[in-house]
Amino acid sequence: MSGRVGDLSPKQAEALDEFRERIRDVHEKLPSQNDHYLLRWLRARSFSVNKAEAMLRKHVEFRKHMKVDSILEDWIPPEVIERYVSGGMCGYDREGSPVWYDVIGPLDPKGLLMSASKQDFLRTKIRDSEFLRRECLRQSEKLEKTVESITLIYDCEGLGMKHMYKPAVEAYGEILTMFEDNYPEGLKRVLVIKAPKIFPIAYNLIKHFLCEETRRKVIVVGSNWKDVLQKYVAPDQLPVAYGGLLVDPDGDPYCKSKIKYGGVVPKSYYIRGSVKVQYDNFVTISRGSDLQLEYEILIPNCLLRWQFASDGADIGFGIYMKTKAGVKQKVGDMQEVFPTTRYNAHLVPEDGSYTCEEPGIYVIRFDNTYSMLQSKKISFSVDVVLPETHTNSEGQA
Repeated sequence: MSGRVGDLSPKQAEALDEFRERIRDVHEKLPSQNDHYLLRWLRARSFSVNKAEAMLRKHVEFRKHMKVDSILEDWIPPEVIERYVSGGMCGYDREGSPVWYDVIGPLDPKGLLMSASKQDFLRTKIRDSEFLRRECLRQSEKLEKTVESITLIYDCEGLGMKHMYKPAVEAYGEILTMFEDNYPEGLKRVLVIKAPKIFPIAYNLIKHFLCEETRRKVIVVGSNWKDVLQKYVAPDQLPVAYGGLLVDPDGDPYCKSKIKYGGVVPKSYYIRGSVKVQYDNFVTISRGSDLQLEYEILIPNCLLRWQFASDGADIGFGIYMKTKAGVKQKVGDMQEVFPTTRYNAHLVPEDGSYTCEEPGIYVIRFDNTYSMLQSKKISFSVDVVLPETHTNSEGQA
């Protein structure tokens, strides 16, 4: 049985009923509540209700933390990402699913990471994923059938050593992990075209970020790639540059109004060295250790605000809330409220904020426990902003 609506075994149907009941308390927080959507989480965890529930609850927290519900309306990527990150949606496959193109060759990974934060790239991919999720919903209504996954065409022409820049591989791995964890069963197939000899090496660097089911959906196409693409995408939905008939209104065969083709990032966009930040504190965090800073929040909805940069390598950063006052707690005993992530703060300084909805002791943690060889020099500033200071008072004198 496929594990889809209308094709469930008795055990799968029983698991769906149990899953639906277990997540009833977060049901309204989901972007979709139908059985098609719930089954995606169950299939992603081989119909283990416990694992699917844990995965879905993490997703609910992810949507809240990243403000996913409004990201299409409220967040615009930095100009350098809009201009120089390649790819885009163009047309639909033969079943009506959106087709997304990732165009690898023109990408300038180092230039991009020198010009925007890793979090900006992560938010951009979340934004793209939400756009595609909504596009699937529109197609479902239009075609009167369920459309819940996309076809991805992965154009590898020009793939080279510059794309194996270590911070870029790590950032891409985090993006893949985010997609796997939060958009299960979102890919129908991945068609890799124009793959050079170096492709197996590049794929080996990132394949461990993909689950086994996703790996099975990767199809590496040979020199007959134009014929293969037409097997999955009708010619009138496929750009001329990819062997179809589709052109832009101005006749452009590459359909650049829909697909971005990137390019080398001008150094005028580089942030490190051009942004002068005055930090309040400077510390060295020994290899294999961390730095924890406590902030007592007395009033609900205070804003905890930070800026930091590292010297020479990345650094982990996260926020916790103590569950017992007056004692030093281990990380595992505290409540994680802002997930720990490794930041390329040696390339682009990081800044951000967190609204402390509840009073308590909040712990900012710089994490270097993963680095057994290298100490990290950190420059940082942290401040607490009272609610009336950071609340928008538009319309008041």
